[in-house]
Amino acid sequence: MSNTQTSSSHGKLIAAVVAAALVVVLALVSAFIWPGWALNKGGEARSQGTTSQGASQGASEPTTPSIDAVALPDDASELLKAMPDSVLNFARTKAAAGTSWSGASPVEEYTLTYSTGTDGQEVTLEVAQWSQGEDAQSQYDNLTGAMTGKELGSGNVKVSGEATGAYSAKTDPNDETKAIAVWRNDTVVFQATGAKDSVRRFYQQFPL
Repeated sequence: MSNTQTSSSHGKLIAAVVAAALVVVLALVSAFIWPGWALNKGGEARSQGTTSQGASQGASEPTTPSIDAVALPDDASELLKAMPDSVLNFARTKAAAGTSWSGASPVEEYTLTYSTGTDGQEVTLEVAQWSQGEDAQSQYDNLTGAMTGKELGSGNVKVSGEATGAYSAKTDPNDETKAIAVWRNDTVVFQATGAKDSVRRFYQQFPL
C-alpha cells in the first residue's frame, strides 16, 4: 500500500509540474506570437514618452467613436475609399480634395478631418499618392526635414514584416500642446496635425 501511495503522489506531482509548464508556454505564445498584443506593429520604433506611459493612458481612453462618420462621395477614388471611417474614437467628419502639396505634383491629394465630437480634439489628415516611390520619399523627406519640435516618436513602417516607409512625430515648435506626425507607406504620404494627445493616439493606430 505504501508503494502504491508513493507512486500515486509522484504521478500527481509530475502532472502538476507539466500543467504549470504549459501555462508558462501558453503565456509566452500569447505575448509574442499572437498578433497585436506584445509586438510593436510599427516596427523598430524609437519613441520618447509614448511607450509604457502612453499605453497606460490609452487603456482608459475610448476606442470607439460617439459620432457617425461622414460618407464619402459616390465617385471617391480608391485612395480615398481606403481612408478609414474611424480611428479609435475619431470619426471622419470631412473629406475633400487637397492642394497643400500641389507643388510636389502628386497623382491625387485629399484633406480629411477626424473628430471625437469634442472641440479641440480634431485631427487634420493630409494624404497624397505619387506614381513613384522615390517621389513619395522626396515629399516625406521635405516634410520631416521641416519639423523642428520635440521628438515624440520615429521608426519604420512595416507591412508583413517588410519595411515600406518610415514615420516621424514631433511637437509643433510654436505650440507644444500640438503635434505633427508624418509617415510614408510606399507611394503614399500622410501628415496628421492637431492637439498633441490626439495626434499621438491617432497616428499610432492609423491602419495604413
